Amino acid sequence: MQEKTALPASRWLRLIPVIFITYSLAYLDRANYSFGAASGMAHDLNISAAMSSLLGALFFLGYFFFQIPGAHYAEKKSAKKLIFWSLILWGGLASATGMITNVNLLIVIRFALGVVESAVMPAMLVFNAHWFTNKERSRANTFLILGNPATVLWMSIISGYLVTAVGWRWMFIIEGMPAIIWAFVWWKVVQDKPSEAKWLTDAEKQALEDELEREQAGMKQVKNYREAFRSPTVIKLSLQYFFWSIGVYGFVMWLPSIIAKAPNMDMVSTGWLAAVPYVLAVILMLVTSFFSDKMQSRKNFVWPFLLIGALAFYGSYLIGPNHFWISFVLLVIAGGAMYAPYGPFFAIVPEVLPRNVAGGAMALINSMGALGSFAGSYIVGYLNDLTGGFDASYMFMAGSLLLSAILTMMVRKPQTQKPQASPEWKRKVSAT
Repeated sequence: MQEKTALPASRWLRLIPVIFITYSLAYLDRANYSFGAASGMAHDLNISAAMSSLLGALFFLGYFFFQIPGAHYAEKKSAKKLIFWSLILWGGLASATGMITNVNLLIVIRFALGVVESAVMPAMLVFNAHWFTNKERSRANTFLILGNPATVLWMSIISGYLVTAVGWRWMFIIEGMPAIIWAFVWWKVVQDKPSEAKWLTDAEKQALEDELEREQAGMKQVKNYREAFRSPTVIKLSLQYFFWSIGVYGFVMWLPSIIAKAPNMDMVSTGWLAAVPYVLAVILMLVTSFFSDKMQSRKNFVWPFLLIGALAFYGSYLIGPNHFWISFVLLVIAGGAMYAPYGPFFAIVPEVLPRNVAGGAMALINSMGALGSFAGSYIVGYLNDLTGGFDASYMFMAGSLLLSAILTMMVRKPQTQKPQASPEWKRKVSAT
């Protein structure tokens, strides 16, 4: 019997940096709107407070529509091709935001940007599932989603300087260009599946494909998306992610505006302070995903952080607006806690559903997250405008995260069938 070939470590060095940068650029072009809104865009385009809230949320409405088709295309055709064209389109739309002259064009661009980016997250999760095993997937997903807080971290600082130096228009134009350039790097470096990678040996390709096939062999079969979408686990995770996203995007979209209201606060200082929660988020995401993979536990690395986030928002509400710095520390804790469980969370679905439907299920969950993001960014802005303060929105985000934590605790891992290796996999094993 031949000695078993180790899974290729080169995947981490070649693919993870590319995955991280790609999703970072996607997140840059959705999150920098908060700086444009806080730095003069509303005045220049005569945007009311209510319209500003709608525009901030409109991205997520467009984002909702094409999640499942995107995941289906990525699984059946090519995640590589889908993301290549998405990079070019969203970079162009993001830059176009800096050239518009009226709010009607901005409405079209925000919605279209959401549509274009809607396929990226499920396609990237499908891509990761083709390259990383169950024991690695929490960390791989974390490095993907790490592009979210890491981008907001540096984007907050750079955008603060850019809007001060060249204005909000050039901020959008400059920050949209890297995605277009990066599309060609992505196309050159990645392959959809291990079998297509010239940088792996035949033995490494075989070892990785055998391990991924072995994982599939022990799963209960699910015929189609309709059956998967009726799964109690998928339904609970969809609702959970809806409420979780209310907290996350209410926070992301409105944190600069919350900080900017503090006494003697300019946009550069706002940028630096808005970056702080994401430093904690990056640290917690890496630590959480490491221990989740090490212990092969998912749910118990999700709900405690969401509960902490809920308590931190509630604490900010109790303290009130007259104690900015204490409230800010609690917001930092809330931000870090909300981001910490992303890696374990997105590792749940590929472990309970077979590959033919896992991508679609993750897309459905992410679609519900998009609706939650729409609700969070819109309702938080609406409550801030209605009440003239942030107390009501803190309570709204706290309640949403509490519901998300409760729903996570209710998730039960389905019983898997007794592992029955496929004939193809048995043949491969017997040949070694």
